[in-house]
Amino acid sequence: MVEQVPNEPDLDAIFQALAHPIRRAILEEIADGPESVGALAAPHDVSLAAVSKHLQVLEDADLIEFEQDGRVRRAHLHAAPLSAAFGWLTRYRVFWEDRFDALADHLENQDP
Repeated sequence: MVEQVPNEPDLDAIFQALAHPIRRAILEEIADGPESVGALAAPHDVSLAAVSKHLQVLEDADLIEFEQDGRVRRAHLHAAPLSAAFGWLTRYRVFWEDRFDALADHLENQDP
C-alpha cells in the first residue's frame, strides 16, 4: 500500500522565484488583487515575453494562479507557499537570535 504524502511546498522553487526583483514586484502588484498579464508587464522595462517567463516561474513555484476572463488572463496571488518559506526563515532567525544572546551573555560576564 502506497501512502499519500501531502503536497509540501517546494522551498527551492519558492526561493528561486523570489530571487528576482521583477518576480517580487509582480507578487506585490497582485497582492492587492488580480491583474492582467499586460498590466503586470507595464511597469517593467522588459518584453512581454520576458514577463511571461517570470510569471511561469511564479506559477511553477505555486505562488500565482491564473484565471481566464474572456480574452484576458489574470494572475492571482497564492500566498500559502510563502508561509512555508517564512516558517523556514523564522526557524533560522530564532537560531541566530539565540546564538547572539549567548554571545552577549558570554561577553558581559568576562573579566575586563
